Amino acid sequence: MSLDALQPAPPKRIAVIDMARGLALLAMASYHFTWDLGFFGYTDASLTAFGGWKIYARSIASTFLFLVGVSLVLAHGNGIRWRGFWKRFAMVAGAAAAITAVTLVATPDSFIFFGILHQIALASVLGLLFLRLPALLTALIAALVIATPFYLRSPLFDHPALWWVGLPTFTLRSNDYVPLFPWFGVVLAGMAATKLASSSGLLGRLGSFSATRLTRPLVFIGRHSLAFYLIHQPVLIACVWLASQIAPAPVETRQDNFLRSCQVSCEQTRDSAFCRAYCGCMLDALGQDGTLDALYGGGQGADLDAHVAELAGQCTQRTDEAATGGEMP
Repeated sequence: MSLDALQPAPPKRIAVIDMARGLALLAMASYHFTWDLGFFGYTDASLTAFGGWKIYARSIASTFLFLVGVSLVLAHGNGIRWRGFWKRFAMVAGAAAAITAVTLVATPDSFIFFGILHQIALASVLGLLFLRLPALLTALIAALVIATPFYLRSPLFDHPALWWVGLPTFTLRSNDYVPLFPWFGVVLAGMAATKLASSSGLLGRLGSFSATRLTRPLVFIGRHSLAFYLIHQPVLIACVWLASQIAPAPVETRQDNFLRSCQVSCEQTRDSAFCRAYCGCMLDALGQDGTLDALYGGGQGADLDAHVAELAGQCTQRTDEAATGGEMP
């Protein structure tokens, strides 16, 4: 008898889950296209970093990771299919390493050192440890993992070698940062939900749905998710780059870019008049001591964050005093 005969039988694919993954991929492509427009100067570069776009991005990432948990249970819940598992892991981990290398060259100040593919690769391995746990216990651990960054941040995790854990005391800058905490908790939530769906019979009912003519493209994309993920962004960037050769976006200085980004961020909590004065104060303060160059040069660290926070506090106080009748010094 061959070793292959001892492997668990491959599970039947559920079209509804592939459709959900396909929709998430299309949503991700729309987000990346908006980011690309900002990168090439056609829109505010900070547009996707705040407000509704930020919620949109986190919703997409959560959907992907939730479906990773679903897939782990469906594929290996009745016994780990080691050959298929390691083949898939090697593909995802290799793609993650490639994205790190490419972005390190293309955007060194905010390269992707631990993005969603890195998280998927790590979560795929760690998730195997939770396959046999009861659904409710898995859900409880998921909640604890998601809550961890709110109470367990420590200077011990400020070293670059531990940034992937997700518990540093400062805000990291990366074009795609999806660390172990809290995002592995979303994978565990997907695993818990799938176990509950299986025991309740819901999974069987979902499996009875077949793709229609309209949904087959989504199923196709969902079944080739890694290929779509790797291909779509180079294609989108190439399209925007080509447009930039025909109709270039207006050239914007670093100072103009900072003021625009600061204004968008500030207006999430304060009015426009306050934000114009506050952002002007911040630009002056950051420019005087070279901090602006450090920020745009990819600077990271608790000291830099603390210094920026100190300047922000000073500018907030000055702007509030000016608004109540005082004078800006």
